[in-house]
Amino acid sequence: MTAATVPAPSRPAPSRLRRTLALAGAETRLLLRNRTAVVNSLLLPLFFVALVPLTDIGGEGALGPRLVVTSLGVTLVFLTYYNLVTTFVARREELVLQRMRSGELSGAEVLLGTAVPTLLVTVAQVVLVLAGSAVIGEWAAPVDVVLPLLALLGGTALMTLLAVASTSFTRTPESAQITTLPLVLVATAASGLLYPLDVFPDRVAEVLRFTPVEPVVELARLGLAGQTWDGQAVDWAGAWAAAPQPLLVLGAWIAVAASVSRQVFRWAPRR
Repeated sequence: MTAATVPAPSRPAPSRLRRTLALAGAETRLLLRNRTAVVNSLLLPLFFVALVPLTDIGGEGALGPRLVVTSLGVTLVFLTYYNLVTTFVARREELVLQRMRSGELSGAEVLLGTAVPTLLVTVAQVVLVLAGSAVIGEWAAPVDVVLPLLALLGGTALMTLLAVASTSFTRTPESAQITTLPLVLVATAASGLLYPLDVFPDRVAEVLRFTPVEPVVELARLGLAGQTWDGQAVDWAGAWAAAPQPLLVLGAWIAVAASVSRQVFRWAPRR
């Protein structure tokens, strides 16, 4: 057999992780080209750090942990959820999602790769607020570090899945201002984000603990501020003793959102 007839070695197909990272890298480069978005992502958390000490946001306790808890909830709702709804809808209407899915990328890889830049900005904003609270001398050692991490991971997963589901009734990126409003209002008023749930009657507060964003806020507050949903101070053991309900509620919401989004998400626009 001559050299000309020797078949060339086939290249191994890229793994799912490599494909997802490649798409995430492309989406991140698009984000970095938008200087306004980058500047806002960096400046808004610092503005938040400067603003909150002038208000009474987040209840009682050390200011630094309250800043981070509030920033986590606000960022998940107003950045992660809203941005992903508009991004997914824009990509769908431009037929980008449909084209990417027709190649080697699976549906999950397309959605995750598209979401990565927003998720990175989410984490960066929370870290900036944490660093800012330390710089102004308001940081206090957390009661537990695992619970806030679970809140961040679970919160980003839930907001991503809710964003995917919300695209089913969002026809254009502009209409996302309306379609995302119900979750934004519920998260703002009923999650303990801006004020603790103990300001409500007991029965109402117990019901509000089952809203989507409340378990994220509750877990973050337990770990960072050492406070339960009704304002009681707890240590490490007490924080974990109070954690099962918000963990179960958050897990249930993630499961429901994953099931619904799988059934209702459309890869192409309605014609």
